[in-house]
Amino acid sequence: MSKAQTVSTTAIDPTVAAGAAQFLSPVVLGLQALTVNGKQAHWHVRGANFVGVHELLDTIVAHAGDFADTAAERIVALGLPIDARVSAVADKAGATSVPAGFTPSDDLIRAVISDIDAILVDVKAAVEGLDEVDLTSQDVAIEIQRGLEKDRWFLVSHIAA
Repeated sequence: MSKAQTVSTTAIDPTVAAGAAQFLSPVVLGLQALTVNGKQAHWHVRGANFVGVHELLDTIVAHAGDFADTAAERIVALGLPIDARVSAVADKAGATSVPAGFTPSDDLIRAVISDIDAILVDVKAAVEGLDEVDLTSQDVAIEIQRGLEKDRWFLVSHIAA
């Protein structure tokens, strides 16, 4: 192959790539917001259950970052860019549930659960929509859903009666 010839970065149909990016991009942005807001909660949690919640929030932040990376890399592997700069994340996240300052652990847990619930709306839409677009991308969304639902369960268990 001569230098003048180029190699496509992906063998994926551009329609498939665009469809996958349409469903996965909001998921990436929501997860990036959860990463930032979860760290905010991690730093400002207060109360008798401090250590457990503080450490759990760190785990959830790590998971959110890993999930965002997986979804973003899927989009890029399909040959499309993703805009996950701070301004794009802020536009997607809008008003967060996580307060800015020191907050009792139960209140912070409820706020993070609310943020996870908002992301799950996009994740579930991705799972459903990707069924007809790209099953590999759907697998990514299903794995993210599974992980977020597990993290949500752990948080709910801290405040359940």
